[in-house]
Amino acid sequence: MKPCMVGDVDLRFCWFEVREIALIGPELVYEAIEKVWLIRERLRTAQSRQKSYADMRRRDLEFEVNDWVYLKISPMKGVMRFGKKGKLSPRYVGPNQILKHIGKVAYELDLPNGLAPVHPVFHVSMLKKCIGDPLSIISLEILEVDESLSYEEILVDILDRQFKRLRNKEIASVKVLWRNHLVDGATWEA
Repeated sequence: MKPCMVGDVDLRFCWFEVREIALIGPELVYEAIEKVWLIRERLRTAQSRQKSYADMRRRDLEFEVNDWVYLKISPMKGVMRFGKKGKLSPRYVGPNQILKHIGKVAYELDLPNGLAPVHPVFHVSMLKKCIGDPLSIISLEILEVDESLSYEEILVDILDRQFKRLRNKEIASVKVLWRNHLVDGATWEA
């Protein structure tokens, strides 16, 4: 396609037809065309600047199959309630395990039965990486937490014994493994 030029101005980017130029006056048309061209250049510059600012803050998220992630639920507020309402409602649920990578930016999650009505495929922007070992997370029902948010520790096993000698007496202590704790969480008790 051959550009429609009047002087050094490309008329493809103008509002005016060639026959209107004769009616309005060439000087006024050229001035309007130059202003439109200047506005477009400044818009391109502003868009480029905004894109560079956005790209600096953007980070590409990628997860592997069997990674653990939290699911952002704030967009689904109107559809389904997760516990409390308003400011105290949770922002993320999980952790959930990734079952499959679908396309470039979608993942299929292993959702619990409580989220059965929700489709299991989510965009990467709705996921947050789970830091730590999700298998060591214990639910409140298993711990039997009461109204005062406390629970009773139950002794499972005594792993080790030791005696500390002070000036004139000995103090016996035992290394105790508690229920719902790993061996690393065992404590020395008198």
